[in-house]
Amino acid sequence: MKRLSSSIKLSIFSVLVASLSACNSDSEVMSFNDRTVNFSKDWQFHLNAETEGDTISETTTWRNLNVPHDWSVELPFNEHSAAGIGGGALDGGLGWYKKTFTVDSNDTDKIVSLVFDGVYMNSDVFINGHHLGMHPNGYIGFEYNLTPYLNYGNTKNEVLVKVDNSNQPNSRWYSGSGIYRNVWLKTTNKVHVATWGTFVTTPKVSTDNATVNVKVKVINELNEAKNITVKNSIWFRDHKVASIEDTQVSIEATNSNESSYAVVVPNPELWTVDTPEMYTLVTQLETDGNIIDEYKTPFGIRSFYFDLDKGFILNDKQIKIKGVCMHHDLGPLGAAVNTRALERQLEILKEMGVNGIRTSHNPPTPELLDLCDTMGFIVMDEAFDMWEKNKTEFDYANYWDDWHKKDLEDQIYRDRNHPSVFMWSIGNEIPEQWSERGAEIGRELSQIVKALDTTRYVTAAMNPPVSVTNESVTIQFQNTADRPNDLAASGALDIIGYNYAHQTYEKHKVNFPNTPFIATETTSTLQTRGHYDFPSDTTKIWPVRWDLKFTGGNPGNTVSAFDQTRAPWGSLHETTWKIIKRNEYLSGFYIWTGFDYIGEPTPYEWPSRSSYFGIVDLAGFPKDIFYMYQGEWTDKDVLHIFPHWNWEEGQVVDVWAYYNHADEVELFLNGKSMGVKRKEGEDLHVMWRFPFEPGTLKAISRKDGKVILEKMIQTAGDPAKLALTADRETIHADGNDLSFITVDIKDAKDIFAATANNQIDFEVKGEGKIIGVSSGDPTNHESFKGNTHKALNGKCLVIIQSTDKAGTIEVTAKSNGLESATITLTSN
Repeated sequence: MKRLSSSIKLSIFSVLVASLSACNSDSEVMSFNDRTVNFSKDWQFHLNAETEGDTISETTTWRNLNVPHDWSVELPFNEHSAAGIGGGALDGGLGWYKKTFTVDSNDTDKIVSLVFDGVYMNSDVFINGHHLGMHPNGYIGFEYNLTPYLNYGNTKNEVLVKVDNSNQPNSRWYSGSGIYRNVWLKTTNKVHVATWGTFVTTPKVSTDNATVNVKVKVINELNEAKNITVKNSIWFRDHKVASIEDTQVSIEATNSNESSYAVVVPNPELWTVDTPEMYTLVTQLETDGNIIDEYKTPFGIRSFYFDLDKGFILNDKQIKIKGVCMHHDLGPLGAAVNTRALERQLEILKEMGVNGIRTSHNPPTPELLDLCDTMGFIVMDEAFDMWEKNKTEFDYANYWDDWHKKDLEDQIYRDRNHPSVFMWSIGNEIPEQWSERGAEIGRELSQIVKALDTTRYVTAAMNPPVSVTNESVTIQFQNTADRPNDLAASGALDIIGYNYAHQTYEKHKVNFPNTPFIATETTSTLQTRGHYDFPSDTTKIWPVRWDLKFTGGNPGNTVSAFDQTRAPWGSLHETTWKIIKRNEYLSGFYIWTGFDYIGEPTPYEWPSRSSYFGIVDLAGFPKDIFYMYQGEWTDKDVLHIFPHWNWEEGQVVDVWAYYNHADEVELFLNGKSMGVKRKEGEDLHVMWRFPFEPGTLKAISRKDGKVILEKMIQTAGDPAKLALTADRETIHADGNDLSFITVDIKDAKDIFAATANNQIDFEVKGEGKIIGVSSGDPTNHESFKGNTHKALNGKCLVIIQSTDKAGTIEVTAKSNGLESATITLTSN
């Protein structure tokens, strides 16, 4: 990538063929065929099957299920698990999956392939006894051609998948086990567009018109040359907006052809984080007057660059990246992918004002990027957590030499048409970063990326990218040895990625005068939702191990939900955001983390089995810091006061308020003013301190004397009843859709009981089932897959999944001594 100046955009590949015929025909409506069908239903599963070579016993007992499936999350939490506390204290093991199917006899001249979006890990796939291949990486998809081994007509075919996740630990966080992403059966003619065979870029973009460049790779698997016509058209919603002139292509036998085109789209609807408009490229192959293949490529029209002085520029407008890091698990669902669960996470983050997602520390499931495209997120798409050197004994470093090039290429091919993807991260906190070998590998990986995509920036998440002294940071970073970071200085990176080291951000232009900035990972603040320590204005440190001196933890591993407790390497939420906010040239950051996740608790100590880092807990309930960001990052009027109002009489308590769009906040206790508070300078909250008195705490925010918002919290009596609220009361009867139902514990006067931890039992009748329960408690060892769960600080969650039949779903929550509650859902 040639950088002529700090504000010159990335170069785009040359257009080989440039012709167009724009049209706006309302009579043409999108209606095309898919080459793939979902292959995720009606599998059978067996865990820890006795193996004899690559076969299983005829007496093996199989369990019927659908994939995506994660068997580890179904197992008991185990303090002595080989995966360790970092792996969520959930075991791995060896599992087998089996599925039988038939293939239409009319398809004998077709290519039939099996596509896996992700299997964790070390998968071997067999069809009718033939071994198709082994794939170690659990995070990138792969496919196999079944055609040579298929039976046709009424004769069944059998797919077997062996998944070996028995060597532990192989991850620093919870990985899950099994076919945990979707599976697809793909059928094509022998002349077809290649898998991930299109590449769409938008090198010139304005509100008047946009140039769209297209590359199409066509494969001919016939034993003879073939002349075909390639037809490309661009659609917006359901109408064609442009066509590329048909091109005649001759492809030799068992060969391929890649051709390039360009078209101008007039008056384009631009992709932005607020209005993420999507287009579709439809590629059709025609021969002898017949359409033999159709391939759809969703894409967005946008321009962007990172500027040394102005940070991130999207469609010629400066925008701050307000991102979060996300692990791949879905809390109580484990690692098994569910589109609605992903969508809910993104909806909650969007409500907070988040506009960026980092896929830490691996390629994401394709559904996540599809959602980020249509919901408007700036994605850092990450490839690896380790290179040649292991971080855990059995991790991907053991396969690095043989697999890293193919896996990285597959990731770029798969993801490079997503408008939400703006950066490729080639590694996270790689041990080699402080060596010349790390620089060599970094340059190799960057070259692999740029051979396939020069339109996005290459970065790496480094800790830290510059030498950090004890004067500027409170701990000594591992392996820095007070020396420069070789990877940062290697020339491999287009944008310097900082993990923590927030003390050095404002010196970025001195340390890296020619390379833009992105904070790839920040903060690492820890909180237990609904738990509070006083005084709240002291910073506490919670280390990785209990045998180190610490000031942040409590018995039972609870952590204060005030913004006051951080990991040794991190910072408080307010600290980092103030730095990013005040400096234009700091393009933005990705907070560790958006949601809590299974595994990697800090400290690594039982009874903790999941993290405390999230702004939102494992059940999807926001912690208080959520509202600080919402007030800073959205146009919503925000006033949030905390903690709860159930304390000992006379106890000195602190009350915080996050607010925006106002000059001041006045606090009242039982009608008596406790004073007016105003934020000064860069303050992001205000605080009162006084002895507790039961009753009503009320806050009023005002602007120029006018009331903006009023918020109230009250002292609750003993828990008396349950209340249920569904995020969606109507769901699809497709066997996949979900309703997330929140249980609130209340007193007899309907006041939220913020300290109640009652055991909640669930019953379901009708066309639905429970597939997850959680309270967000990082120390709860009850199964996520049961029908009972202990609430945490007044809240619990039950997740209901539809069946394939339409009807009603009745969900009842009960607790000893409390009034039960029932809610009815509709599935259609």
